[in-house]
Amino acid sequence: MTSRQDLFDTLAQVGKAFGSGQRLALLERIIQGEASVETLASSTDLTVGNTSAHLQQLRRAGLVTATRSGKQMIYRLTDQRIVTLLGLMRQVAETNLAEMERVVGRLFADNDPEGPMEAISRDDLLKGLKKGEIALLDVRPVDEFAAGHLPEAVNIPLEQLESMLDHLPKDRQIVAYCRGPYCVLSHQAVQCLRKLGYQVRRFDEGFPEWKAAGLPVH
Repeated sequence: MTSRQDLFDTLAQVGKAFGSGQRLALLERIIQGEASVETLASSTDLTVGNTSAHLQQLRRAGLVTATRSGKQMIYRLTDQRIVTLLGLMRQVAETNLAEMERVVGRLFADNDPEGPMEAISRDDLLKGLKKGEIALLDVRPVDEFAAGHLPEAVNIPLEQLESMLDHLPKDRQIVAYCRGPYCVLSHQAVQCLRKLGYQVRRFDEGFPEWKAAGLPVH
């Protein structure tokens, strides 16, 4: 006979899948676009074996699905609402965990000699794009950009930024974005470009949040 506790125990499978920082890192990468086990392992600095074990737990919880392509297993997100769920987790943690504030503060230490680094919100970004006042810079790796990106964004991976400055306009504000609110790539890109005299800000979300909001993507 099924009880309410059975329902809660089943629901807890999702909670258990979220109960690992390494699995959250894997989800962050999968949210950008489908990827093989080897690619996921490389992007999260895990071994292939450890990555496979974590992916199996995510799969059992219904968060990811996998298909075989030749000798590779390709993983993808099952539901875009997972992006919203991760966003809610982030908001709850930032509001109620003092340690979260300290960790975020250390991750995005604002010691830029150019002054405080102000992020741009989704609403302000949309307004700036509509007026033609903003150029978008996607600093994620090429394969993630190819899987999906904001319209008219220019893709320059962070490590190539200084060698590809001729791809960036000087007459518009540049907004850099990457994988999400906790991705440091856009933060580092803004620091670099500010030193070089560019008018630049960081999008306070990322590609997954933009897509989950139902906004246009390419």
